[in-house]
Amino acid sequence: MKRRTIGLIVTLALCLAPLAADAQPPKQVPRIGYLAPAPRSASGGIDAFREGLRELGYEEGQTIAIESRFTEGRDERARDLATELVQLGVDVIVASSTAHALAAKHATSTIPIVFVGVGDPVARGLVTSIARPGGNLTGVGPFSSVEVTSKRLELLLQAVPGVTRVAVLRYKSPALEELPRSSVDVLQEAARALGVELQLVHVHSPDDIESAFAAMTRERAEALLLLSSPFFSAHQTRVLRLVAESRLPASVFRSFVHQGGLMSYGPKAGWANRRGAAYVDKILQGAKPAELPVEQGMGFELVINLKTAKALGLAIPPSLLLRADHIIQ
Repeated sequence: MKRRTIGLIVTLALCLAPLAADAQPPKQVPRIGYLAPAPRSASGGIDAFREGLRELGYEEGQTIAIESRFTEGRDERARDLATELVQLGVDVIVASSTAHALAAKHATSTIPIVFVGVGDPVARGLVTSIARPGGNLTGVGPFSSVEVTSKRLELLLQAVPGVTRVAVLRYKSPALEELPRSSVDVLQEAARALGVELQLVHVHSPDDIESAFAAMTRERAEALLLLSSPFFSAHQTRVLRLVAESRLPASVFRSFVHQGGLMSYGPKAGWANRRGAAYVDKILQGAKPAELPVEQGMGFELVINLKTAKALGLAIPPSLLLRADHIIQ
């Protein structure tokens, strides 16, 4: 009788075991909040970030989840969207651009934040120092230093010899205060040394883009330097159309060169977002943002579109072509 009772208990336990397993709550995968001006950006965008996660063995929807929020070039929306990600309870926030990193920092002091595509993270107050960030932020930067901007001007003048007036198109974000020493200050110094005049053209919203190009035409600009900003990536199609219509030799972002811009000089394509994925992985493994040093830019590349040069009637000097890392025929 005892053996029969024990047998019934064992049989019942075996029958109920699958039901108990089914009743267990599903294992929660880490959720990453991705906050950016647009899906594409000068630092590679969300596709490069996803690629970086795949290289590390993550499978979206299976071992990791991504909650993406885009401001569509309107930085003033960043704080609300950052707050939304915090309320969702994401495990890490990835912020692409300085304004979005500041918005995320304002929204939380506890959730780890990884920034990519930023300017100077120390000057902007994102971290205490490059080696010891402190707080809950770390990441990849500076993505585009002011010194790189002056190098872009120098290369543009080499590509188009004889230019004396260069338009500089710059987005002034309402979410960012002007730094004591900005890229414009460095550009002015470089322009004086190179013997060229700059025409500074600022845009504050998408509605200003057409009038900015009209001003360049009116003031007889001979070339264009597009200052790095996720805002322009969010409006890439419109900007490239106006560049083509104005027939201005333009130093732009790498993604713009493949779509018809003349040239670009900057960090390797997608590097910042792929490295951002590596930071996310470290944090999910238990690393603290305060102890993860900010990583500097890893190499720069010069890209030239010869098809665009031909359409503009330009002959790029052979010496510059030899220095190019990529040439688009």
